[in-house]
Amino acid sequence: MDKTRLGIIVAEFNSRITMEMLEVAKAHAELRNAAIRYICFVPGTFDMPLLIEELIKKKDVDAIVTLGCVIKGETGHDRIVANTAARFIAELSFKYHKPVSLGISGPDMTVQQARNRITTVSKRAVDAAVNMVDRLRKLRDMEEDDEKMGVIIID
Repeated sequence: MDKTRLGIIVAEFNSRITMEMLEVAKAHAELRNAAIRYICFVPGTFDMPLLIEELIKKKDVDAIVTLGCVIKGETGHDRIVANTAARFIAELSFKYHKPVSLGISGPDMTVQQARNRITTVSKRAVDAAVNMVDRLRKLRDMEEDDEKMGVIIID
């Protein structure tokens, strides 16, 4: 099967955390035999959807991994940022029929909680992107005869 070609979008806000997330994601993509085609930086998590839409149109990108960190401040602003970004990310994935994984930790999170999630969130984002590409390929490659065989499990 062809390598999954990834685009990674990284928020610069909270860069001490997101740059570590990027390093973990790059290493994990290599373990998953995925090729990183683009690494793009945006000012913050809220800014991701516009760049996702441009990157998702590229023919040499099978899926996009987002990496961001939304930490709790003194107001509810973190919830607005995280919820808005997540909603638009899901909408773009659906609109273009390409996986966009949600590698954004938060909201309602402390700096220490964010640090504790660097590895988990980054690896899960890469895994979700690669797994979805694999499953979509299997489903799209099925023949009509395969579909007549009964229950089909795509994993």
